[in-house]
Amino acid sequence: MNVISITPRGFCYGVVDAVEIAKKVAQDPNAPRPIYVLGQLVHNRHMVERLAQYGIVSLENTSSRLDLLEGIESGTVVFTAHGVSPLVKERARQKGLHCVDTTCPDVDKTHVLIRQLVADGYDIFYIGRKGHPEPEGAIGEAPGHVFLIQDREDLDAVALPQTAKLAVTTQTTLSRWDTEDLIAEIRARFPQVQVYTEICTATQLRQEAAVRQSVGADVVFVVGDKHSSNSNRLVDVVRNQAGKPVYLIDNLADISPDMLAGAQTAGVTAGSSTPSDLTREVIRFLQSVQPAAVGAAR
Repeated sequence: MNVISITPRGFCYGVVDAVEIAKKVAQDPNAPRPIYVLGQLVHNRHMVERLAQYGIVSLENTSSRLDLLEGIESGTVVFTAHGVSPLVKERARQKGLHCVDTTCPDVDKTHVLIRQLVADGYDIFYIGRKGHPEPEGAIGEAPGHVFLIQDREDLDAVALPQTAKLAVTTQTTLSRWDTEDLIAEIRARFPQVQVYTEICTATQLRQEAAVRQSVGADVVFVVGDKHSSNSNRLVDVVRNQAGKPVYLIDNLADISPDMLAGAQTAGVTAGSSTPSDLTREVIRFLQSVQPAAVGAAR
């Protein structure tokens, strides 16, 4: 089978930095034990399992970061690449924990922007995904002044005067196609709004490459975790912008014969928190498939 190896793909610099920082802490004999991560350092279960081999405990993200923190009494706490609120940082210091911050520079840039805008008297519409840790940290920079907007219903629920000083910013792992309609709707309702699109460059480049380079593919595979926002957005843009059949797969084991039925060419990309060896394994397998044999069991 022909394979289009879509590039760029895989780890972004924020993920690389977060993983390297966490590993260095784990290898530091002076770092207080146990070593905990508030949630998943990055949204990929394989990376969580690999970090566990270094003695790093990833706490389940079933509640807020603050709630997770309350269960830690001693040791080191690692703040994830998605960022945390100032309240979480302060509570960790109050508990006497050794704190390590791996917040992605692009996320940190959004936090700085929010603080500056609120200091200048702005209320902020933050376009993001409910339940994702990145909005939790960003909104925590200025509770009561930052409103999470996932859809028009959320926008309808926010009562602000037309005269209010308003700004828009975004979760870094969305796609520009995710945000365009909502931003247009906000502009229509509040013509004076200031718009700051904070989708990170790495995310945007991967999405645009996936759309552009999948043109010749009969089917596209995105290697990534189902909880990864940027992996899910890659699926969305390939399906909606390139118009291609697309599957989000955790690893090679998720590929079934029916996904390849009738396909001569497959495209492969990966989320920015996906280990590259998983993607290479998928590419090697697809290259070994004889299109005439597609549909037969592996």
